[in-house]
Amino acid sequence: MTTGEQQPPLLGVRGVSKRFGSFTALDDVSLDLRPGTTASLVGESGSGKSTLARVIMGLESVDTGQVLYRGAPVRRRRARREFRRSVGMVFQDPYESIDPRFTLGEVVAEPLRAHGMYGKDGKQRVRELLDSVGMGSVDPDSYPHKLSGGQRQRVCIARALATGPDLLVCDEPTSALDVSVQAQILNLLLRLQQEHGLAYLFITHDLDVVRRISDEVHVLYHGSVVEHGPARAVIDDAQHPYTRKLLGAVLSDSPRTRRIGRPPARREAAAAEEAAG
Repeated sequence: MTTGEQQPPLLGVRGVSKRFGSFTALDDVSLDLRPGTTASLVGESGSGKSTLARVIMGLESVDTGQVLYRGAPVRRRRARREFRRSVGMVFQDPYESIDPRFTLGEVVAEPLRAHGMYGKDGKQRVRELLDSVGMGSVDPDSYPHKLSGGQRQRVCIARALATGPDLLVCDEPTSALDVSVQAQILNLLLRLQQEHGLAYLFITHDLDVVRRISDEVHVLYHGSVVEHGPARAVIDDAQHPYTRKLLGAVLSDSPRTRRIGRPPARREAAAAEEAAG
């Protein structure tokens, strides 16, 4: 019998590089993610975290390298379709990632319809999904305009779970939420992981989040992984100067202005500029 250690990783990234013109977004990035575990991608804005997520999801092509799912390359149309059915994505801003013209039921049902999985039990499946994220009392025929940010993100998580994936790619899913709501969403994700054996690829700038949920951490700097290993080991005994600098930094709340070592006055000026324009 094949042991878990001998089985291929659920997700494998092998030597992935991506350029946009003269800008190198990813440079020879590799990582593995095993079933039921959480790997975090950590780095300041522009480090390549979200680009890597988009490459994994097939939303961006690669210049070199490949993405593997259960040991097989995700290249051909059939393999890509199966991969997308097995992987869900939760985006950063729940206000931008839900179409306000859709009812909540339509939002959650969207991947089911896209993969031909809605069928006669579709409405029941939608209700079960909403209930699983703590939104069972909400009318699926209502619209999202009255929901809070945390409630919207719960709906987004329900949508990501619709096709029964074994991997969720979470692109800073708590950074746009209040601190108390962040904790609720993290608790929800941890519960769902335990119940369904989910693996998470978690993109975040928040090292407290990394400490709480991660098994492995990969630190990205200018598109390259400069340090990786067990989360606690990396956080408690960082070896790379950039990781140590990142651990000691105070990061802006805004991903558009998030840079290591930004002085408070510059952070406030950047925030004011962002608010104005």
